[in-house]
Amino acid sequence: MPGTVTAVGLLAAGLLLGGSLLSVGTAAAWSQRLSGAADAAALAAADAASGAVAGVPCERAAQIAGTVGATVAACELDGLVATVTLGATFGVIPAAARARAGPPPADR
Repeated sequence: MPGTVTAVGLLAAGLLLGGSLLSVGTAAAWSQRLSGAADAAALAAADAASGAVAGVPCERAAQIAGTVGATVAACELDGLVATVTLGATFGVIPAAARARAGPPPADR
């Protein structure tokens, strides 16, 4: 009987560890996906601001954000430089990612 209790305890600990690692891995993947969407949204907004593509810059960013289920929390334009912040939730935990895109500085 003591061996059974030990085996059940080890099995439960293994399942708990595996579940925890799975949750952390999924959260990391979601974070990378949100960051990639923020990069793409900032690029789309900067392209629209420069006239390379048609559309309103922040609306273009919102279209890209919608592809991953995120919303645009902030969209700022400084000339041709776009800074976009996306917001989303992972389960019940809020997440945000910010990206900036535009031409390189003139002094380089």
